[in-house]
Amino acid sequence: MNCPKNLNACECGSAEGERLKVDALTLLEARREVYVRRGRRAMLQTMLNGNGTATADDVRAAVELPPGMDPRCFGSVPGPLARAEIIRRAGFAKSARRERHASYILLWELADTDKAIRWLREHPELLAPDEREGAAVERQYVLFDQENTTPTAGTVGAG
Repeated sequence: MNCPKNLNACECGSAEGERLKVDALTLLEARREVYVRRGRRAMLQTMLNGNGTATADDVRAAVELPPGMDPRCFGSVPGPLARAEIIRRAGFAKSARRERHASYILLWELADTDKAIRWLREHPELLAPDEREGAAVERQYVLFDQENTTPTAGTVGAG
């Protein structure tokens, strides 16, 4: 890494990494607004109806995504709720989802019940394009450039 400040990669790259993360989450929120809104609503409803906490597992269990939609769009769910001081980080919990292999994920807790109820009232559920009455199915656009990292038969000598 060419660091102008001659710092190690962790120190120099953290600001740039944070900027890239914010850019990606902003794009996800804009392109997947319906599902991100559903995720936020699910997170708050889980907290209000349960013990006051929720994780990404709760969001994944509550919100069904269309086939082929990347669930990483849910990465943008908690940020605005935390900045609005509706929820806050409460530590970590082991994921119960098989594909997460018992990895640790953030545990969020309700910080302000009144704000949560108000947010839910002010942000009703949105309909996806294919759920709107009489609407033609709109195309879901690719969010990020994708590079195929799996070699084809021809490139590994099998073709």
